[in-house]
Amino acid sequence: MSNYRSMANRQRKWMLIIIAIVAIGVGVMPNKHFFLGLLLGTGISFYNLWLLQRKTNLLGESAERSGKRKGIGTISRLAAAALGVLVAIRYDLSIVGFIIGLMTAYPVIMIDFIWFNRK
Repeated sequence: MSNYRSMANRQRKWMLIIIAIVAIGVGVMPNKHFFLGLLLGTGISFYNLWLLQRKTNLLGESAERSGKRKGIGTISRLAAAALGVLVAIRYDLSIVGFIIGLMTAYPVIMIDFIWFNRK
């Protein structure tokens, strides 16, 4: 398995662990309003991470084969975030929790980079 694929798998595993912890928080903590928004944002963050990794992989493969460039799905990821905001507003979930959850993929990427590149 290439380094990129192992890195992507590691990041997805960490995101799934975070989603599980937040889901437990929804069931245990008294402030369900915040944790439901956090769960929605983390779920969309996981989807955006998966989409970014898939598009980056396709971009690398297409550059290797034909040299032509394809997009990395920025509009799709922004649309997913906008849809999440609409769901959070419609069901009266915490917008602050949603935004925090939406940003969880980026610390996961940075921590993974720092942790596995110090060797």
